[in-house]
Amino acid sequence: MKKQICIVGSGTSGLQLAYALKEDFVVTVIHASSAEKIRSGRVMSTQVHFGTTRARESRFHMPKWDDSNPLKSIHITIGTQKLFTGMLKEDALSVDQRLYYSACMNDLESNGVTFRQFKLTTEYLEQLVDDYDLVIDCTGKSGPLFPFPIISELSPFDMPQRKCITGYFLGIKPNVPLGVNVTVLPETGEMFEIPAVTEQGPVTILFIMAVPDKELDTFKGVKDHIEFTMQMKQSVQKFFPEIYRRMNIEEFALTDENAFLQVAINPEIRKPYLTFNDKLIVGCGDSVFLNDPITGQGCNLSSYCAEQLYETLIDYKHDKWDENLGETYWDRTKEYVKEVTEWTNAMTQPLPQHVVQLLMNGAKNQEQADRIAEWFADPKSAHEAFFQKQGSN
Repeated sequence: MKKQICIVGSGTSGLQLAYALKEDFVVTVIHASSAEKIRSGRVMSTQVHFGTTRARESRFHMPKWDDSNPLKSIHITIGTQKLFTGMLKEDALSVDQRLYYSACMNDLESNGVTFRQFKLTTEYLEQLVDDYDLVIDCTGKSGPLFPFPIISELSPFDMPQRKCITGYFLGIKPNVPLGVNVTVLPETGEMFEIPAVTEQGPVTILFIMAVPDKELDTFKGVKDHIEFTMQMKQSVQKFFPEIYRRMNIEEFALTDENAFLQVAINPEIRKPYLTFNDKLIVGCGDSVFLNDPITGQGCNLSSYCAEQLYETLIDYKHDKWDENLGETYWDRTKEYVKEVTEWTNAMTQPLPQHVVQLLMNGAKNQEQADRIAEWFADPKSAHEAFFQKQGSN
């Protein structure tokens, strides 16, 4: 008899796990919003699926997206000085999560995965744990449901390091070659410009990460989509003139009234398993591995850890699911989680001088520029560059 798994949450990690596990286990996904409501609702985040994540999506037969215009590069600007364009080894892609999640939910349901829509209460958690062989907490930024212990050395902040302001816009001519445009304003904040696939076709995500209470933190109290659009136009004109030159002012507009978001995230890393009522509970994705969005690793880290959890569950398929399974899962993920987190935390602070020098070298050497672009696709190489000064990356 197949073991029964309950996944709580229908974000990146929850959906990939559902695809990965559905052939070997009986999978139920508990979610708070219907696919239709997600599709027509507010944008939830920004996202770039780099090559390794896209390979995992292919491995688990997840829906394919229009990749006729993939992301091939990372453009780096410091202040108003464009330094270089580094080329990625593998194409990346960004898909509006409203479209991505709703399509995956409908596809999974048509392929035998059970979806139950309701909001969990604390009182119901005990019943849930009793009903299934394993509960996986994939509740994301709103979680976790369970008290996974915080790892203090990887969670040094007691408040958000950035205010995250994002909108999906029409009317911006993309960079060539097509890719993610990263602009760093020292001590002020950053802008990620991300070409994305949406129901409306190709659009541009403008994602401002403002240091709280500094000059770029100009969206306080903005709630209306019209006011948001006006403030974004003013901020781009003032702080990001290169992007502003590519804007068609008459066409510049949000793709829809729900295509903007403001959020502040306090990063926290937790040990991803515990025992609750004598049964193992595991966590995956942002519910336990919540990083600042500054390095764009959210969906990629979630995807990586989901694959490692899948591999662990397959290895323990016929064994007892206890703390040994949890520790094996953590052993498989901790090094990667540590490297992504330490790099991400470092990026929220003033850049070390040796990293600044690497960036400057990238302006003179295309091979170096390409290595820096690969930091975002391969965070291990970024960690090496930041924390091993003698490294060549």
